[in-house]
Amino acid sequence: MFDVLDVERPDWMTEDVVLLDDAAEKFFEREIAPDYERYIKEGIVERAAWEKTGAAGLLCAAMPEEYGGAGGSFAHEAVIIHALGRVGLDSFGIPLHSAIVAPYILHYGSEDQKKRWLPKLASGEYIGAIAMTEPSGGSDLQAVRTTAKKDGNHYLINGQKTFITNGQNANLIIVVAKTDPTLGAKGTSLFVVETDEVEGFRRGRNLDKVGLKGQDTSELFFDDVRVPADALIGPEEGKGFAQLMSELPQERLLIAIQAMAMIERALSVTIDYVKERKAFGKAIIDFQNTRFKLAEMKTEATVAKVFVDNCIGRLVNGQLDTVTASMAKYWLSDLQCKIMDECVQLHGGYGYMNEYPIARMYQDARVQRIYGGTNEIMKVVISRSL
Repeated sequence: MFDVLDVERPDWMTEDVVLLDDAAEKFFEREIAPDYERYIKEGIVERAAWEKTGAAGLLCAAMPEEYGGAGGSFAHEAVIIHALGRVGLDSFGIPLHSAIVAPYILHYGSEDQKKRWLPKLASGEYIGAIAMTEPSGGSDLQAVRTTAKKDGNHYLINGQKTFITNGQNANLIIVVAKTDPTLGAKGTSLFVVETDEVEGFRRGRNLDKVGLKGQDTSELFFDDVRVPADALIGPEEGKGFAQLMSELPQERLLIAIQAMAMIERALSVTIDYVKERKAFGKAIIDFQNTRFKLAEMKTEATVAKVFVDNCIGRLVNGQLDTVTASMAKYWLSDLQCKIMDECVQLHGGYGYMNEYPIARMYQDARVQRIYGGTNEIMKVVISRSL
């Protein structure tokens, strides 16, 4: 565990959460990290890794035990996600699976839906994805063109999605679709598509990205995909946009937590590097510029850590609002990219070499300012509170 920041343990980090934090880090180092380079080359984390993680109780930790989860809170999810980032497994898409996909079913699904789907997500038998973004637009969720038309006791889903995290692996996908295109946001609904149970569903390319090379981010196609009426999440049509808006604070905080973990890791590896690397007869850390840059980054990272911990506590207590979550997402991801750049600079030419961890972090960080709502959208949300 990195100890470059001197921040007091927050109240939400109870003894069981601390123990989970340590256990999760050890599990990821022992069971996932040895194969991680292969996942990067193959562009996907194999299903066996998901199943091992599920068996270890590290999927859907905040889901109630009656639905196969560990019965924890968001605090437990937060430390699992943070441990994942500290170990450097940023392409492993379990934050979205556990803390975005599963909560939609828990919070808005029927009892039957919870019992049917959540245990499979917790075990890793099902890998979850959420299909929001379309080729014609990203952050504008009201403008989705995918449709779901009632056909007897079924719905027919038609449309195309892109940039879908876990897209190649996922066999449970929450699809954002229009049940009434004339009603705008009020005509939006969410559906669960079990990909092994339907016809007309196709996966497109595993997209070639700048970073997160081990993450299967994909195009998805729905051509008259017939799903039963009880695939609709919620008791009636038209609730999808409200459901999406309600879950966005948690999604945005997840991105901030991931940013914080990478910041801590980047500082740790950079401090180690500048202590070992020499130039002009002395260690890089002995140059005043190096020490000043590290002092700046440690200060900014400490402020960020306190803010993120506060946001986690507020979410655990049901008090995190959309504006504050948007602040966390935008500010942490901006800071993350800034610190990655500074750390690459302190590595010199070696920082640009993929064999050094900081190079991969530099690449992986950039998308954080885009997904989950661009940082420009975050500023729009924040500005409305002025």
